[in-house]
Amino acid sequence: MAEKKVNLCAQIPADLHTRVTREKDASGKSLSEYITELLTDYYEGGRSIMNKERTVAFQISEELFQRLKDYLAAESQRTGKKISQREFVIGLIEQALDAAQV
Repeated sequence: MAEKKVNLCAQIPADLHTRVTREKDASGKSLSEYITELLTDYYEGGRSIMNKERTVAFQISEELFQRLKDYLAAESQRTGKKISQREFVIGLIEQALDAAQV
């Protein structure tokens, strides 16, 4: 286990303190655990905390994966702009939610 420093103190605005406390309480972690996670994520390029991004992961068949790759390559060729899997899936999700007006 890494050596631990005893304390890190800073004056922060009251509204930020309230927000941090609320988020820490919701996480179920101790203050030490919560702040360590925040700082580690920030300095080591972990998940995006400020944007509150979440990960969606799923597996698909090899056949569907190849069809997706072929489609993205064809669309990139047609439009002259590379389309990532991420952009494609987010676009589909946004279209479905817009159509459902969610």
